[in-house]
Amino acid sequence: MSTLLEGAIGKCCGAPVRAPLDRAEAQEVAGLLRAVSDPARLQLLSIIRSADECCACVADLTPALGLAQPTVSHHLKVLTEAGLLTRERRGHQAWFALVPERLEQIGRIFA
Repeated sequence: MSTLLEGAIGKCCGAPVRAPLDRAEAQEVAGLLRAVSDPARLQLLSIIRSADECCACVADLTPALGLAQPTVSHHLKVLTEAGLLTRERRGHQAWFALVPERLEQIGRIFA
């Protein structure tokens, strides 16, 4: 990429110029974006983020979304497999917590 074009892109987007994603990075980021591309999953992340200690019990998440428990569990599984949430068993309850580094990774795409 020419220096002139790099400067134009930086000015156009309002962001400093940086190297494009390589294939491995693009695949990883695409997986993250797929995981958050569902409205229920975005709601889950938002609810958990606003909870005390960024942690919430699945029993509290189900009524907040107004979806059936198996549906909420499926969405939580997708987010966990994408590395956006961690899952911890506390007695008979499953608790989910945000993984801030993964959320920051999504934000860096658009920074």
